[in-house]
Amino acid sequence: MNQLTEIKADDRVDRPRSMKVIVAELPWSKKVALVALPIALVAGVVMLESRGVPVAALPPSPTVTVATPLSRQIAEWDDYSGRFEASKSVEVRPRVSGAVIAVHFTDGAVVRRGQLLYTIDPRPFLAALAEARAAVMGARSDLVLAQEDYGRAQRLLSADAVSRSDVDRLRARVQAVEAALAAANARVHSRALDVDFTRVRAPISGRISDRRIDPGNLVQGGGSGAEGSLLTTINALDPVYFTFDASEALFLKARRARESGAASSAVDIRLQDEADYRWHGRLDFTDNGLDQRSGTIRLRAVVANPTQFLTPGMFGNMRLSTSLATTALLVPDSALQTDQARKVVMIVGPDGTVGPRPVTVGPLIDGLRVIRSGVSASDRVIISGSQLAMPGTKVQVRAGRILPQQAAAASASLPVSFSGEATFTGR
Repeated sequence: MNQLTEIKADDRVDRPRSMKVIVAELPWSKKVALVALPIALVAGVVMLESRGVPVAALPPSPTVTVATPLSRQIAEWDDYSGRFEASKSVEVRPRVSGAVIAVHFTDGAVVRRGQLLYTIDPRPFLAALAEARAAVMGARSDLVLAQEDYGRAQRLLSADAVSRSDVDRLRARVQAVEAALAAANARVHSRALDVDFTRVRAPISGRISDRRIDPGNLVQGGGSGAEGSLLTTINALDPVYFTFDASEALFLKARRARESGAASSAVDIRLQDEADYRWHGRLDFTDNGLDQRSGTIRLRAVVANPTQFLTPGMFGNMRLSTSLATTALLVPDSALQTDQARKVVMIVGPDGTVGPRPVTVGPLIDGLRVIRSGVSASDRVIISGSQLAMPGTKVQVRAGRILPQQAAAASASLPVSFSGEATFTGR
């Protein structure tokens, strides 16, 4: 049978005591030892320092690499994407109908203006030409007879041997025969043109496509009222056009820069597999209005293409100058830090103290960022080790140098479409 046992005060668990109570309960000898311990430690440190024994000190200040901003001449550009187009494009169609009897070009070759391309059977047109010439000869004989009758009538009129109405009738017949002769001559010219049209020639110089009609096929001429059969096409490739669309903001920026004389109409273009802008041209056309659906305007540049390497439909990246060459300050893009909505760089003062400096940035050139405002050419910018330098602390500095990095090769599958780029000048 369980019994309740009274818990005495001495049997309760001891409560934690404060350090002040614990020290008060110590003997007098231990209290003296506690007071003497710090004094002994300080005395020992003093004795070690007096004997030349090294003592652990505070950690040294971090070391950072600093350099003054690089000053270089740059030219700023805006980047666009577009495609090449032929400066002239012609669809070759026959002027007369007939059977093709010969093809005189190689598919894909470069042809010259006036070069013979196709021959259509000329025999029906030669026969029509001969018939027209015969009609001319008949009209001429009729004219001779009418003129003789009119001359005799005029002589008889002076002797009152013929009436004046008969003379007027003969004069009208002469005029009618003259008109018939003129019509016959016109038909001869028309038939001669048909014969000439049986030889289809290149209307422009350029690169020709493949033949769409082989010899032996009948073709429909364009002069019969129906659309003529397509024989081939010719594209003029020297020069070649580069067409692109610009947003309203970029169009206004470029237009104001050119009107103020701060930019030119020169353009540089690179292809998808090229790292450098090796193709050069100039703007020669701006459309007369913006597309209200897309808010863009169509522009065109003309590019020299003497080797005809550039082909219509080819994609390219173009940059358009927006300013003349100017001097700019540049720092490594890695030296920039983001402080909420602004960009800052760390500056080391004359006394070695680190301080942030808000800056206004521009485009990126070979790994270097253009600084439009915020730093001067004499400021010491931290270009390495900025993660060790806290604002307001002092650091040890190591001199460095800012150099452009080699531009990486452009990817063939990822076209660049950024705007507001820049390049160094004088290189």
